[in-house]
Amino acid sequence: MNFDALPALALFAFAGSITPGPNNLMLMASGANYGFRRTLPHMAGISIGFMVMMILAGLGMVELFDRFPVSYIILKTLSIGYMLYLVWKIATAAPATAETTTGRPMTFLQAAAFQWVNPKAWAMALTVITVYLGKPDLLMLTIAAVVFVTVNLPTVTIWTVMGQQLSRILTNPKRLRIFNCTMATLLVASLYPLLQMG
Repeated sequence: MNFDALPALALFAFAGSITPGPNNLMLMASGANYGFRRTLPHMAGISIGFMVMMILAGLGMVELFDRFPVSYIILKTLSIGYMLYLVWKIATAAPATAETTTGRPMTFLQAAAFQWVNPKAWAMALTVITVYLGKPDLLMLTIAAVVFVTVNLPTVTIWTVMGQQLSRILTNPKRLRIFNCTMATLLVASLYPLLQMG
């Protein structure tokens, strides 16, 4: 990778990180339901999980899809299944209060693992690998991953804070249920590009 391409890569990272997608929609819902502090592990899991996924994909996992096309079908099926499970969790989430202990935010490891079945994360990682890096080595992948983490952390913070601020008007169960169902519907809509892929 030519270092002159770093600004373009950073711009791509910003555009991909700030726009709505499964991660950001779930962060907004988590910020609204659980607050900023309890969502911090979720935020960190997204950034670090994506970085690890992109490095491993660039080091050879992409070839796995080329050699064994069934592995892509398996990943796609797992992605859809897990996303629908998350949709149900968001739609039925209850506000975290002293009286309510049934709901809990996504953990660091859950958020990191989610990147492996997140269609938007895969699309971004594959674009970086094929368009910006070509045939990357570990150093190039690490540099690109650091650029993404640097850009991603502020953007995931924005989405979480937006959710936290929304919690001020989601002060009764009916409003919160409408918000959570809206977030769940948008999460289902984010599956459309994945369903269109062959």
